[in-house]
Amino acid sequence: MKVYQTNEIKNIALLGSSGSGKTTLTEAMLYESGFIKRRGTIEQKNTVSDYFPVEQEYGYSVFSSVFNVEWNGKKLNIIDCPGSDDFVGATVTALNVTDTALLLINGQYGPEVGTQNHFRYTEKLGKPVIFLLNQLDSEKCDYDDILHQMKEIYGNKVVPIQYPINCGPGFNALIDVLLMKKYSWKPEGGAPIIEDIPAEEMDKALELHKALVEAAAENDESLMEKFFESDSLTEDEMREGIRKGLVQRSIFPLFCVCAGKDMGVRRLMEFLGNVVPFVSEMPVVQDTDGNDVPHDDNGPESIYFFKTSVEPHIGEVSYFKVMSGILHEGDDLQNADRNSKERIAQLFVVAGANRVKVTELHAGDIGATVKLKDVRTGNTLNGKDCNHRFDFIKFPDPKYTRAIKAVNEAETEKMMAALNRMKEEDPTWVIEQSKELRQTLVHGQGEFHLRTLKWRLENNEKIMIRYDEPRIPYRETITKAARADYRHKKQSGGAGQFGEVHLIVEPYKEGMPLPDTYKFNGQEFKVTVKGQEEINLEWGGKLIFVNSVVGGAIDARFMPAILKGIMSRMEQGPLTGSYARDVRVIVYDGKMHPVDSNEVSFMLAGRNAFSEAFKNAGPKLLEPIYNVEVFVPSDKMGDVMGDLQGRRALIMGMSSEKGYEKIQARVPLKEMSSYSTALSSLTGGRASFIMKFADYELVPSDVQDRLVKEFEATQKDE
Repeated sequence: MKVYQTNEIKNIALLGSSGSGKTTLTEAMLYESGFIKRRGTIEQKNTVSDYFPVEQEYGYSVFSSVFNVEWNGKKLNIIDCPGSDDFVGATVTALNVTDTALLLINGQYGPEVGTQNHFRYTEKLGKPVIFLLNQLDSEKCDYDDILHQMKEIYGNKVVPIQYPINCGPGFNALIDVLLMKKYSWKPEGGAPIIEDIPAEEMDKALELHKALVEAAAENDESLMEKFFESDSLTEDEMREGIRKGLVQRSIFPLFCVCAGKDMGVRRLMEFLGNVVPFVSEMPVVQDTDGNDVPHDDNGPESIYFFKTSVEPHIGEVSYFKVMSGILHEGDDLQNADRNSKERIAQLFVVAGANRVKVTELHAGDIGATVKLKDVRTGNTLNGKDCNHRFDFIKFPDPKYTRAIKAVNEAETEKMMAALNRMKEEDPTWVIEQSKELRQTLVHGQGEFHLRTLKWRLENNEKIMIRYDEPRIPYRETITKAARADYRHKKQSGGAGQFGEVHLIVEPYKEGMPLPDTYKFNGQEFKVTVKGQEEINLEWGGKLIFVNSVVGGAIDARFMPAILKGIMSRMEQGPLTGSYARDVRVIVYDGKMHPVDSNEVSFMLAGRNAFSEAFKNAGPKLLEPIYNVEVFVPSDKMGDVMGDLQGRRALIMGMSSEKGYEKIQARVPLKEMSSYSTALSSLTGGRASFIMKFADYELVPSDVQDRLVKEFEATQKDE
């Protein structure tokens, strides 16, 4: 295969909502480029993308699929991304290693919430966007209405390059206002019939052509001057203006295709080959030290691994982008993240499961290799005297959690090894061994995301697993001051155990002063601070430990043991066994025995005194509250609002944002357990949400009573 220079390479991410037709478009592009001789279909399970068994089982893309096509001497590296929001990790990864986004719109529905989500990521990363209206042969397709919606959402930056003469099942022709030609197809699609624009379409075509010329001219001063002088631009000048506008995100060209019938795909490929920016024309990436790393063949050798997949009969296939320099087969490189050496024994360019061997890849190119010994997704490999490290991919927070368990406990270790391997393929799966909840948790982007994980464990790894509701990480605290004392005394032959601790507990807030005296049942207790310790608890909040013992009632050497006893009780709160937080403890008195007192005695006395005082101090449960943003089509707003209110949500605000409604709310984590499934069901999969931990708030008293009773029942059982 030909070796491509940096200035001949273009990297493109193929995005779009589920059902917009990305996999079908991929087949048509590969067919048009001559890479495949026959187009596959999702129904027949023979497409180049979606080649994993789990994808064929569900009929959905689960992983991104890397492929390349050669067109007019240019190399187009294209990453076909899953449409479902549950697999957003693949989209985020692809956008970070490509330079242009091709965003498909389903002709039946127009811009969907998934379209908006993908567009938001392109906005965040400053990537050029080309919109592509697909499925023009659908009965529901209304081009004018979709264009109107898009202008409302994205403004006048959306500029049609083409428009269909007729939509619906009879679609077979469109007008190209860049080339000012009519394109039509026979029923089998493929090569178009190119003709002059018919008279009845000329006025509309000229109007759109003029708008395109103006949009192209706006991106370059010399083009703008030429436009003012002659009121037109040549085809090459328009292409140059559009390319500059793409890089600046001041123009979003709109193309039309019917991928299923291979109509318009060849013209799209021409545009991608002629107009889309080359790798060398895009802004420079920075390494973790903030150094610019241009895609330069003469720069030091550096490659970044953005994707790993485990494939039958091969094992791990590692996908990378050449960030700088020229990578050769057989090169020895240093792993900047793991400080180990790697040899790149084989180099491939790929199209789905098809791999073609190459001898070298230049800066900006995308390739794959196999059988690396110590490389993980996100690692950087460098040549001699190069210290680059890249960490530019930031994944969204998880929003769906389940406790995971092997049905056969003997397979737990095998399950954990498989989970850690699979996390390499999809970093948005987060595996957590929760000491607090005593569960293994798997966090993901949605119910379908975790269902896919289960399918793969059970079908590929032959490990049967069970999902359970995750326990909620409640916190315990107190609402008023209380005191207690406890004597630990034990005598059994020889030396005994003796320790007595008197203490006061009270709720603590940041900066709260310490009173001189406390009053309980008419009796005053003076505080004389001998020492104070502020402990930032691992699980949030604080413990303030005050030594106020006078007259040597408790020797100072026993204070750490008392603190240890208190901490052990805070790790397993008296109400429900949850972590306790935000408490001030004042140890003000106690008793020792000259022979029998020891650290264990005072640890137990401190623990029990604290437990008793805590129960008398108006103990309360706190629950985790999350800030939730829901993006929903306006026609589903009422249903979603009603559902949120049924989840004890506090609605904080509502706004319209680029074609959809945004609801902001504070919702208890307990109520978010199956929210992704419920939201998908309510809106037919057209809504999405993000959630982020906010803080802890008091649990309603009826919920607290129920939780305390449940905990007491389990304690009795044990």
